[in-house]
Amino acid sequence: MPKLRAVIFDIGRVLIRVDVQRVKSALAQGLPFTPEELWSAIEKDPRWPDWQEGRMSARDWHLHLCKRFNLSLDFEQFKNVWNSALDPDPIHKTSLFAGLSKSYRLGLLSNTDPIHVEKLESTYDFFAHFPQAVRTYSCRVGASKPDPLIFREIHFQSSAQLYADLGKAGIKVEDSCTT
Repeated sequence: MPKLRAVIFDIGRVLIRVDVQRVKSALAQGLPFTPEELWSAIEKDPRWPDWQEGRMSARDWHLHLCKRFNLSLDFEQFKNVWNSALDPDPIHKTSLFAGLSKSYRLGLLSNTDPIHVEKLESTYDFFAHFPQAVRTYSCRVGASKPDPLIFREIHFQSSAQLYADLGKAGIKVEDSCTT
């Protein structure tokens, strides 16, 4: 087996705790939907893939949801509510990534949207250990996991990679992102 040279992390629930309940509750205030009904409708919205895969701007997503659900949030309020899903404290200390970066190339591979990317990169210090070239986001590459295209977009030349993701069944670790 080749020597491991790169470690690629998902972000949500691996590096940052995510609590969608905060978003659901805030968006549903004053609406004739339960938070769960509203969130289910958002996730099933035909524009959701466009939003997650970068074919729709943050302002257009905001306007789309405001029109569809009669939301009365301005764009800044909407961004604050949307970002409330992200826990302000990372799961791991920055020192973990400082240590790992001495021995391995580090990368990110995540299904996420432009509002979260802006918040994540401006809030969490550990991003300094992940060069821009290996921050692979669905909204920037036009594909979401599990589409193989997103895995091909991670810019490592090595096949000796470890990818850590927290799927529905728990931590999923793959020994290569090229499969």
